[in-house]
Amino acid sequence: MQNVSEAKFWQQRYEKDSIGWDMGMVSPPLKAYIDQMPDSVKDQAILVPGAGNAYEVGYLHEQGFTNVTLVDFAPAPIEAFAKRYPDFPTEHLLCADFFTLSPEQCQFDLVIEQTFFCAINPARRDEYVEQMAALLNPNGKLIGLLFDKEFGRDEPPFGGTKQEYKQRFERHFNIDIMASSNNSHPARQGSELFIQMRVKA
Repeated sequence: MQNVSEAKFWQQRYEKDSIGWDMGMVSPPLKAYIDQMPDSVKDQAILVPGAGNAYEVGYLHEQGFTNVTLVDFAPAPIEAFAKRYPDFPTEHLLCADFFTLSPEQCQFDLVIEQTFFCAINPARRDEYVEQMAALLNPNGKLIGLLFDKEFGRDEPPFGGTKQEYKQRFERHFNIDIMASSNNSHPARQGSELFIQMRVKA
């Protein structure tokens, strides 16, 4: 297992442009979700953790969402994003470890999951679920995509199964949707689950 829990590992990957699963664009299922969100929620607090090149953050910004926070602990993708979006509020660009964010200081209405879960050490998945639940406001939502396949290797991305995900998430979340995505990017057709879940009261 390579040390995916260290910022240095990811910084080197971005410097070498070695992020093989980066699509270079906003994920179609997430774009579709964002497109149906009403104007009335454009000021809600949204977190995109482990955002990497942060195409979803850029798209949210372009659509007029005003309270979006990008978190990644590798400086390179944050610096690149800031250059692409010079008018994005710098206080919402956090170079930090998701697992060290303080729930007392950080609370969100919505978290968007896009290839963060698959990038962390699989041994930390329960920790991810607990931290995610702690960072969300009461009745806050987690939406996004999870890989619905096993990759069988000791480097990211790390896959998984619907059965595993349900077992892990249902301890802290009510799962509204966990189903095969029907509008994935062509390179990911048949290998993604779309998720929508709410923190348990």
